[in-house]
Amino acid sequence: MTPRILLTTTSFQDTPGEHHTKLADTGWELVTARGPLSEADTLALVGDFDGYICGDDCITRAVLEKARPRLRVLSKYGIGVDKIDVKACTEFGIPLLFTPGVNHTTVAEHTFLLLLALEKDFLFHTDSTRSGGWKRQTGHELLDKTIGIVGMGRIGKEVAIRAKAFGMHPIGYDVYWDEAFAKEHGIPRAASIDDVFRQADYLSLHTNLTPETRDLVRSETIAKMKPGVIILNCARGEIVNTADIAAALQSGRVRGYGTDVLDEEPPRPDHPLTKLPNCVVTPHIGSRTHESVQRQALAAVTNLINAMRGEKPLAQVNPEVPVTKVV
Repeated sequence: MTPRILLTTTSFQDTPGEHHTKLADTGWELVTARGPLSEADTLALVGDFDGYICGDDCITRAVLEKARPRLRVLSKYGIGVDKIDVKACTEFGIPLLFTPGVNHTTVAEHTFLLLLALEKDFLFHTDSTRSGGWKRQTGHELLDKTIGIVGMGRIGKEVAIRAKAFGMHPIGYDVYWDEAFAKEHGIPRAASIDDVFRQADYLSLHTNLTPETRDLVRSETIAKMKPGVIILNCARGEIVNTADIAAALQSGRVRGYGTDVLDEEPPRPDHPLTKLPNCVVTPHIGSRTHESVQRQALAAVTNLINAMRGEKPLAQVNPEVPVTKVV
């Protein structure tokens, strides 16, 4: 029987590249859907697939129970697995593969897009000229500002390198600290996360979503930050409490919020963050460049093919689950 593969990530589907050829060359049957999918939508689809390349679909225990035993490989396009029940994958013997190390440059660049848009009043000025006007506001330099980076993994490191190039003063916080990198680039380690909050003119979030980081930025922690801080989020929307950041933006306690992620994606029409003038929201496209998409997609396809053939994948979230040959 020809293996059936479900593909839901839209940037994979919409971006040309070698990943399409490599997947087509397998001869497997490919079924596509436009994600990210809700739990209900995912439940409606799964059950008759041997492999699944997913984006940010909601893959719960219920989804996995319906998908098995036929689903043999789950290949995540990207690195964030907070929408996937990893424990259930492991319990059901489903290898969960992912693609670390493919999008850090792109996301770091996007972080500075958000920051510069806020500090230079970019949207105000482009809206003015597009409407036939010539209105001007006075912005701010990045030079000599302190940027606190929460999460010094691949993306956080790239943000720190770019911050140094702007003449900024990066400080980092991470439970797992790369001392060699910090020494090479002159990045001081904050004594605590509260220390980052106190020092940062700009706070940039690059940590995973975990029970500990959910609502990391909320009224209580905003009160510890500098008045007029700008917060940047290219990680996960749930790391920032939506109601609290909206209130802080409206009061001016937080001067700006630049985010590529929200707690609801796509957001409802009356989402509290999408209309505020000091909030810049992009639709989770921080890693959506031709270069990054092709790297991620090719890695996701390679992972899928390797695992389906019983070979070692490039990276696996649950390596304790053995990869067994399907074809």
